[in-house]
Order: sequence, then structure tokens, then C-alpha cells
Amino acid sequence: MAKKRRKKTHKKSSKFLTYSVWSLAFVAVLLGVLTGGYYFGYKKAQEDLTKTQNIKQEKKLTSSKKEQTPSVNTRLKEVLQKNTNSLSASHEYDTQKIDELSSSQRETKLITTKAKLAIIIDDVSFKAHVSAIKNLHIPITMSFLPPSPRHPNSAKLAAKESFYMVHLPMEAQNFTKEEPFTLRVSDSKEKILARVKEIKKLFPKVTYINNHTGSKFTSNEIAMNRLIFALRNQGVTFIDSRTTAQTKAPEVMKNYGYKYMARDVFLDHHTDKAYINQQIKKAVEIAKSHGTAIAIGHPHANTIAALSESKDLLKDVELVYINGLY
Repeated sequence: MAKKRRKKTHKKSSKFLTYSVWSLAFVAVLLGVLTGGYYFGYKKAQEDLTKTQNIKQEKKLTSSKKEQTPSVNTRLKEVLQKNTNSLSASHEYDTQKIDELSSSQRETKLITTKAKLAIIIDDVSFKAHVSAIKNLHIPITMSFLPPSPRHPNSAKLAAKESFYMVHLPMEAQNFTKEEPFTLRVSDSKEKILARVKEIKKLFPKVTYINNHTGSKFTSNEIAMNRLIFALRNQGVTFIDSRTTAQTKAPEVMKNYGYKYMARDVFLDHHTDKAYINQQIKKAVEIAKSHGTAIAIGHPHANTIAALSESKDLLKDVELVYINGLY
């Protein structure tokens, strides 16, 4: 009887130990899972936190770089301003009301096709000028100053373009920033022809020139006769920048059987953008009234910006190069 009790007690003890072992094993496994899950979850959370912090840091650095690095437009403006300041060429403008005088000589007519507007940018002399104009992605006629010590590469820059003009310096009434090799009223027929031939050699593709300054030269009929003779000899057409109301170009051109072509609007006689915007509108209205118009500007930062911002307005006319005007 005592033996049977001892066997039962032994069996119970064995079962208890087995259950205890399995229970402890289960608890150990459970604790392992929980510990492992906590560890891996903690690790994942740490990784996510680090990733978020890195993204924030990158955004902060990018923002800081943007603040420190000027925008493309800002850099372009600085380059254009620098080149404009270093350029001796400047805009001559008679105090008389040339724009109104010019427009009054043209008849207002009924336009059956879209009006044409040619925009000429004078004083082009540097790579930055060319880049700024071409980045507008609209037809703009570039008029290059002949090479000089201040801008020696103008002809080389023009050589890369399929179409361009030359902005030929001519004598002014009162002007202190005269370009080298400026044509003068006192120059002989031979000297003017030699200069035009030299220009043609420097700019082989040139078929149009306009005057840089030139209020004194263009108001002298003899000088203009000599110039138009020389230009005809080299197959070049004259565009009158109309720096004076006393220009003799209309009469001389008529005598030679040429159509008189002249500027209607100066875009940037004043270089604030509001004024330039107003002048662009004026050029568009003249084109719509007369069928064609010629506007002249310069490679100033505000002129380039105003033209870029006026693309919707310019859609009211057909923008053409000067050789597409007639």
C-alpha cells in the first residue's frame, strides 16, 4: 500500500516537473519573442527617426544653398549690368518728339493680315548679351557693335549667328562716349566706302546696318549720300535709328529708289521696367495701326526681363526679324 502511494506521488512529481519545465520554456520563448520584437521595433523606430532627421537636414541645407546662391535671373542681371557698365556705347536720343514725328509720317491703314513687329537690340557686344537675347526664344534682331578694345569679340560672336545687323557708329551732335572708328560728316566718299568694306569683311553675312548715335551724320545730306552709296556698293540696307528729327535719310533713300525703314519706338530710353513695358505696348499698337513697326532696345537686364514678361502681349503681332518686315 505504501509502495503504491510512493509510485503515485512520484508520477505526480514527474508530471509537475514536466509541466513546470514546459511552462518555463514557454515563458522563456515568450520573453524572447517580446524582447526580440521590442529590440527590432526599437531599431526600426530609430532608423525611421534618423531617416526623418536626415531629410530635414537635407531640406535645410538645400534651402540655405538657395538663399546663398543667386538665381539664374539674378546672375544674368548681374552679368548684363556688369557688361553694360563696361561698355562705352550708349543711347543717343534727340530731345524733340521723334516718335510722334515718325508715326505721323505713316498713314494709318486697314490691316487685313497680322501686323508685323521687328525688335532690334543694339549694342550687342558680349556673350552674355547674345545668351540673354536667345534665351527669350522669340525673333529678336541683334545689332552688333564693330570690334573695339572695349569689346573685341563682337564680330566673332556674330559669326556664330545665321542673321544679325551691325550697329555702325556715326557722328553725333553732342555725345561724349564716342566709339572708335566713328564715321564723321567730314569723311570723304572713299573713306566711308573703305569703312563699309571693312565692316563687310568683319561681318560677312551682314545685309542691314543701323546707326549708333549719328544725329549729326544722319542730318547731313551729303554725308548720308556718301553712306548710302557705300552701302549699296556692298549690298547692305540702311535702317534709320532716328536719333534726330532732322534726319535726311528719307530723302536720300528715296533718291536711291529704296524704301525708307526707320525706328518707331525706343524701348528703353529710360531703363525702369514699367517704362519699358509701356513702350512695348506702344510698339504693338503702332504695328497694329500701320501694319508694321520697328522697335529698338538695348541689352539691359530690365529690357530683357520686360520682353520676357510681355510674350502674351507680343502674340497680338507677328514678331519678325528685320528682313521679314516687308
